[in-house]
Amino acid sequence: MTCRICGARLPEGAMFCGECGSATSATPESRRPVDARPGDTTVFDRASLRAGGAPGTGAGTGGTGVVSIPVHGFEPILPPEEVVTAPARFTLRFSTGEHRIVFGSGLVGRNPVAQPGEHFDHLVQIADRTLSVSKTHLEFGEHDGILWVADRFSGNGTIVRRPDDGALRCEPGRRYLVPRGSRVELASQFFEVG
Repeated sequence: MTCRICGARLPEGAMFCGECGSATSATPESRRPVDARPGDTTVFDRASLRAGGAPGTGAGTGGTGVVSIPVHGFEPILPPEEVVTAPARFTLRFSTGEHRIVFGSGLVGRNPVAQPGEHFDHLVQIADRTLSVSKTHLEFGEHDGILWVADRFSGNGTIVRRPDDGALRCEPGRRYLVPRGSRVELASQFFEVG
């Protein structure tokens, strides 16, 4: 028997891989962790775990993308060695006057839609009467506490303006780190990362 993630040889009946720690096919469904997409980050939302939601689903957000995690009296439901730190949160302030608090991964556009087999924590819709923003304009995620964006082959492209750097036109499909204080331009609209 081999691990389906790292390919290490496993003893018969093993529930977890000794090399990478992933669950094996012998793991009962109720104890199996969420599978990450290759090259992506699995986000465990503590509020969802306390509410009984599945890890990484964003359950309990009410569809707004805003999650409140109580700070006082939080008792982890996982053993101490398995407690996952809270995901980084970012405030996206749009040129339309709206703002969203996001974590994990998401799509931004006039009417963003995930492709079959994709899962995102947020679908952030921008009101753009000029139609310069594509329906699904860009994807975002988090890496080591920093937001990244990737243009999803939009019609008018994406430009990143970092606080200490000039303008950078994003190559479609490539991820760009966007530190706090940066401005991301989506055609005639933009958002600032806080």
